[in-house]
Amino acid sequence: MVSSFHTNDLGLYLSTTLLIFLAPPIYAGVNYFILGRILGYIAYASPIHPGRVVTTFVALDTLVEILTAQGASRVSRFDKPHEQEIGVALIRAALILLLVLYCLFVGLQVWFHRRCIKAKVVSPNLRGILNVLYVSNVLILIRNAYRVVDSFLGFSGYTETHEWCIYVFEATPMLLNSYLLNIFYPAIFLPRDSKVYLSQDGKTERRGPGFKDKRSFIVTIIDPFDIVGLLQGKDNKTRFWEHESHWPVITAEEKAAASQSESYGNRRPSWDRIVDPFNITGLLMNYSNHRSASAPTA
Repeated sequence: MVSSFHTNDLGLYLSTTLLIFLAPPIYAGVNYFILGRILGYIAYASPIHPGRVVTTFVALDTLVEILTAQGASRVSRFDKPHEQEIGVALIRAALILLLVLYCLFVGLQVWFHRRCIKAKVVSPNLRGILNVLYVSNVLILIRNAYRVVDSFLGFSGYTETHEWCIYVFEATPMLLNSYLLNIFYPAIFLPRDSKVYLSQDGKTERRGPGFKDKRSFIVTIIDPFDIVGLLQGKDNKTRFWEHESHWPVITAEEKAAASQSESYGNRRPSWDRIVDPFNITGLLMNYSNHRSASAPTA
C-alpha cells in the first residue's frame, strides 16, 4: 500500500482506510443483485417478494457503509484521541452489523434453495449459479469475520502488527471472488431477459411482466420492505406466476437465438478472464475506439 511508505500523509492514510473498508461490500452488493435475479427467475420459491431483495439489503448495507465511512474518517484524527475512540466504536459497530446482515442474506439463499429442492425445480443452471454464490458468500464472510476480529484487537493487535493477515484474510478472498465471478459469471446461468421465469413444472420458461417497484426512490429507501404494500395486500396482485396461462412460453428457437446473441456469444476465453478479471483490456479498447470514433476527420 502506498500509504505505508508515506506515514505522515493523512490524505493517503484516509483514502487507503476508506478503500479497504468500503470496497469489499461492493461485492456483497453484486451478490444481492444476483440473488434477486435468481429469486425473480423462480419467484414462487422465494421466501420474500423478489422485487424487494435488492432494495432491502442495499438499503441496510448503505446504512452500514455510512457508519463505516464516519468511523474511518474519525480514526484518522491522530490529533484528537477522543475522536479516534468514537471512530473505532463506529467501525466495530458497522462491521458487526455487516457480518450479521450478510449472515441473514446467506440464510435467505439457503432458505430459497431448500424450497427449490422441495419443489423439485433445481435445474443444472440453478444449481450452478447457487454454488457460485455460496462460494462467493464464504469468501466475503471470511473477510468480514477477519475485519471484526481485527477491529477488536486494536492497532497494537496481532493482525495489525503482522502484514500477512491482511493479504491472507482480506486481499486473497477478494481477489478470488473477482476471479470467481469472472470465470463463472452469472449471465451464463440465467436468461438474458429478466422477465423470463421458470414455470412451476420446473421445465417450461415463460415471459412474464417482471418485477417493477413503481414507488418513488425516496419511498423505497424509507420503506425497503414495502410494509405499506404488505398491509394493503399488493403482493397478491403481483403474483403473476399463479396465472401462467396469461404468459407466453419461451420457444426453443428463442432460446437458440438468445444463446447466439452478443451477450452470450462474445465471451472472453477462460485464460483471459483469469489473467484480466476486471477486463481492463476491454475497457481500454472501448475507450480507444471511442476516442477514434469521436476524433475529427481531416
